[in-house]
Amino acid sequence: MDGPKRVSHDQNFKNLIIDYPRQAIELFSPEEARHIGPKARVVPLRQEQLKERLGERFRELDVPLMVEWPGGEREALLFVLEEETDPDRFSIHRLAHYCLDLSELCKTSRVVPVVIFLNTRGSEPVQLNLGGDCHEYLRFHYIRCALQELNAEDYWESSNLIARLCLNLMKWEEEQKLEVYARAVRGLSTLEPDPEKQLKYIDFIDIYSALDDNEMEQYKAQYPQESNTMATLSERLRAEGMQQGMQQGMQQGMQQGMQQGEAAALKKLISLKFGELPRWAEAQIQSAGVPELEVWLEAILTSDTLESLLNRH
Repeated sequence: MDGPKRVSHDQNFKNLIIDYPRQAIELFSPEEARHIGPKARVVPLRQEQLKERLGERFRELDVPLMVEWPGGEREALLFVLEEETDPDRFSIHRLAHYCLDLSELCKTSRVVPVVIFLNTRGSEPVQLNLGGDCHEYLRFHYIRCALQELNAEDYWESSNLIARLCLNLMKWEEEQKLEVYARAVRGLSTLEPDPEKQLKYIDFIDIYSALDDNEMEQYKAQYPQESNTMATLSERLRAEGMQQGMQQGMQQGMQQGMQQGEAAALKKLISLKFGELPRWAEAQIQSAGVPELEVWLEAILTSDTLESLLNRH
């Protein structure tokens, strides 16, 4: 999983929760989710506002979600979702402090703290009690969701896209590795209609499944439908970029139009998978010929970093 441009686990889950906030609440805090109902609106709080109001206390990689009901029929409910990769770094004091800050900022006592553990020892503190000899003055606890304690088979056919994307992080037997990957891909292709988000989250699945070359070949042989789904998606986005570039370059000649189309498709795929395109990469793409661009377009789905992709020849 390492690489100079690798997105952090925190950022991966932040993106996931922001893109699918309601499904995040349903998976990570199911008891609270049952009381929300379909009419409620779930939106991430604007990070710019939090940063401006909380200053140094702002915790950028926590994701606060606000649940609002139409017409104000119920008071808004605030969810604070924190992802923890290393259980030794988890601090219940820090989480309590952040929840109190948000409670004060948003002028509400309706706050639900949720901690998503990617790894756990089962010994993380779950409750914080502050008091003296006579009384207890503060009691704080949170909803604990340790993904590796969830059985992947229980979510094989889940309609919750986040559950399907996180199958690799749940508990499963070694011989189920390829099936876990296939069911995650199947969930992505059937539950997410947006091809750009499909491409974005196939990378998420790849990061946490970490299939080696041999396992990937076995997967393609055993699950041809799922493996063809993402290949078809890549070709579709590539064709859209080609068409756009060809139209732009028609007056400048067919070959240049083809180069522009390939370059436009590649830049679009890179921005979806790796984020904003740096200047050095844009310059390299613009100066490349059609054969080199085609190599990069075919390799993007299996490349871990932008550097490793553009070093392919």
